[in-house]
Amino acid sequence: MGVLEKEILAPVSGTYNLENYEAIRETFSWDDAAKGLSFEKTGKINAAYETIDRHVDEGYGDKIALHYVDGDERRILTFKEVKEKTDLYARVLRDNGVRKGDRVFVFLPKTPECYISILAIIKIGAIAGPLFEAFMEEAVKDRINDCKGTVLITDKEMVKRVPQSEIQSLHTILDVENIENTVYEETAADPVEWVDLEDGMLIHYTSGSTGKPKGVLHAHRAVIHHYVSGKWVLDVKDDDVYWCTSHPGWVTGSVYGLFAPWLNRATIVIQGGRFKAENWYRLIAELKVTIWYSAPTAFRMLLSQGDILKNYDLSSLRHVLSVGEPLNPEVIYWAWEQLGVRIHDTWWMTETGGHLIVNLPAEKIKPGSMGRPFPGITVGILDEKGKELPRGSVGQLAVRTPWPGLMKEIWGNQDRFDAYFKYEGWYVSGDLAYQDEEDYVFFQSRDDDMINSAGERIGPFEVESKLIEHPAVAEAGVIGKPDPIRGELVKAFITLRPGFTESKELLEEIRVFVRNNLAAHVAPREIEVLEELPKTVISGKILRRELKEMEILRTKKSN
Repeated sequence: MGVLEKEILAPVSGTYNLENYEAIRETFSWDDAAKGLSFEKTGKINAAYETIDRHVDEGYGDKIALHYVDGDERRILTFKEVKEKTDLYARVLRDNGVRKGDRVFVFLPKTPECYISILAIIKIGAIAGPLFEAFMEEAVKDRINDCKGTVLITDKEMVKRVPQSEIQSLHTILDVENIENTVYEETAADPVEWVDLEDGMLIHYTSGSTGKPKGVLHAHRAVIHHYVSGKWVLDVKDDDVYWCTSHPGWVTGSVYGLFAPWLNRATIVIQGGRFKAENWYRLIAELKVTIWYSAPTAFRMLLSQGDILKNYDLSSLRHVLSVGEPLNPEVIYWAWEQLGVRIHDTWWMTETGGHLIVNLPAEKIKPGSMGRPFPGITVGILDEKGKELPRGSVGQLAVRTPWPGLMKEIWGNQDRFDAYFKYEGWYVSGDLAYQDEEDYVFFQSRDDDMINSAGERIGPFEVESKLIEHPAVAEAGVIGKPDPIRGELVKAFITLRPGFTESKELLEEIRVFVRNNLAAHVAPREIEVLEELPKTVISGKILRRELKEMEILRTKKSN
């Protein structure tokens, strides 16, 4: 092992919120972890209160809660101002008939209003459903219809992508500009609805390898997990400026872009607009960002921009984390050489609600490892019968249940929920991995056909379903093709209907059709026409794995 590897892998000297991993693991309990939250005193909880209002009540109302940056636009809000805005939005929602347990969706760009809307929904006991800002009509419709959402908060531009006539349950659409202009008397009642730990608070839709996206419902108890993982994994301290680059429409953007940092009283950064390396570096330098959470794809894109970073003072960065896909060594070395920081990989899923396997700042890092189980989490590597395998063996990555962040249900789909728990006492992730003698876990592959592109999970079935709606497409099989920048890119194999002939123009038309009806990130970056697709003999199911094997073999030959 070279000197550089040793430097990267060794813990960096400093003072951290969790200093002794082994000792904490031996004594840890979720009940003790929850004692930093106010609900322990009353037995009732509200995740929005714990996230924002609690800090105001404890005397931190004047502390900066957020910096918003979009091009030349700059905004700053204190915790008191965020509380006042969530109160305002909550009262408007109440006046529009929203009650405890109702599903209310948010379809907004990455702005303060998006974050405030999510908290306001939760504040009155309703369930917030954040939608990614790039979704098109079909994706919006499917998600709201699935759990019969009744109210949507959006703006004048994004409402154009909401097919209102096709969403029967949706009775009210609120424009954020109108909400902002609503006035209430100062004596208006406190809108906080106190609920139980098991009451629903947040629903995120995540893609599966089969079927439409599924609604993963999380309960208010999840903030216990968000709070303690924000404290130990993000290592948030009072003077930190924290930036998570994910949109709240994805679970990382809500859990670790909103809840975990604000539960720990961090000042967060919200950045609007598209990716541009210069803008990202300028933001870090200008706001003196200290903690940065992003994805391997973003780091690889920055790496590809060369020495641009040398034009900016990035010395404020002290802790950098990654999520969404495995980290490749090139990125790790780049971060150490150019930024002077280690990148700490983390592993968790929408369904798990929070970090499960982590690399902590005070601990060593092993090349290729996702880290070790978070305190309170027990990992098992299981065989096909649910029995634990010896260390070093590759098997199904599973986690002992329960823990506070674990999903409450899959909306309206008990069978799909139960499938995660096919072995008693275990949550089965769908990933294949092994664990070494020091508890470090190493990801090997997905155990299904899920595509992981730029840190986002994409279900092939959803893309295939949209492809065959195009009049030229008879059949479609979609895979994740290995890609050095994105991890995987979406590639579609199709057969054409009679009367259609392959051309560059037709393939581009098909790609744009998917992009415009679902979202840009799920649209195939490559489309290949075949005479026929490989299928099972009995059921006629398209064999995606054969398509992937064929693609990987081609790539090896071309290299």
